[in-house]
Amino acid sequence: MNESTIHKFLPVLLCALAIPLSMFFWIGNVAYSKITNNNQDNVIPPTRWLFSILIPILLMVYGLKRKGVNKSGAALGLICAIVLSISSHAFLVCLATFFFSSSRATKFRSHLKRKIEEDFRGGEGRRNWAQVICNAGMATQLALLYLLDCGYGERPIDFRQLYRSSWLGVGIMSAFACSNGDTWASELGTVLAKGNPFLITSWKRVPRGTNGGVSFVGLVVSFFGGLAIGLSYYLTIRYTIDSKIYLHSPNQWPIIVFGGVAGLLGSIVDSIIGATVQYSGVDDKGRIVERPGKDVTHICGVRILDNHSVNLISSIIIALLMPSVAMYFWDQF
Repeated sequence: MNESTIHKFLPVLLCALAIPLSMFFWIGNVAYSKITNNNQDNVIPPTRWLFSILIPILLMVYGLKRKGVNKSGAALGLICAIVLSISSHAFLVCLATFFFSSSRATKFRSHLKRKIEEDFRGGEGRRNWAQVICNAGMATQLALLYLLDCGYGERPIDFRQLYRSSWLGVGIMSAFACSNGDTWASELGTVLAKGNPFLITSWKRVPRGTNGGVSFVGLVVSFFGGLAIGLSYYLTIRYTIDSKIYLHSPNQWPIIVFGGVAGLLGSIVDSIIGATVQYSGVDDKGRIVERPGKDVTHICGVRILDNHSVNLISSIIIALLMPSVAMYFWDQF
């Protein structure tokens, strides 16, 4: 069997594995529940196991075929997607929205970005395991806490009656909104803004692509990037939870607004960190580089963190901050 035939039938084989894998995890879940004498209502049904394995596999195959991720990124992304989906399908939808929209944003006018940034690879660039951790790691950790503390299933945001699941749900949504807002700002704002951006710490004009550079267009698209995550979370909750529970719950649409706020704040926090502890310079070809060297003129920042670390820290800050913000303002809507 040649390599092309293997690649052709690999998606089919992976999807076929979803059934025995889901049954294996379900049997293990039932056995664990029996041994620990836990409530059988907490056992995750086999249909949910199947869905939560099959859909992530399909996303992984799509990402590999479209060259959105490499093998290490696909493998780690598969694990994250399964954990997110088992916990709540709303979390998986947030991940899918981030993956598809950010991939499209990265490829938007890639020929212009290649002239600005030294390490830009556009359509040829694939997310690796490190990028998966930085963009989905915090959300996956919170999803594990959600699963262990609250159990599986989709729940409305209700800080009065369902405080823990609501806190974790908003935190997970905000982590993805932060990543998506920052990606939209970086990938779309760079090429849509007409003039050079301002450095967020000094408000001086800096070349496009500079870490910490912000523009009005970039801030607007970061809000809409977060808004897309909030909308996907809202729609999933709206159409997956029982209608009676939904009708007796607080308004759920504010999650859309808080998604936009998380995207905007995430972009601002990312810019502040990037302008201070991430190196930015311009080489003799006019491209932005993230390390000092010969014929490189320093613009801002010191070389402590790289772009991946900045993204991870930003998502952690926003994921921990936004639940408190949402809880304070939710009843005012």
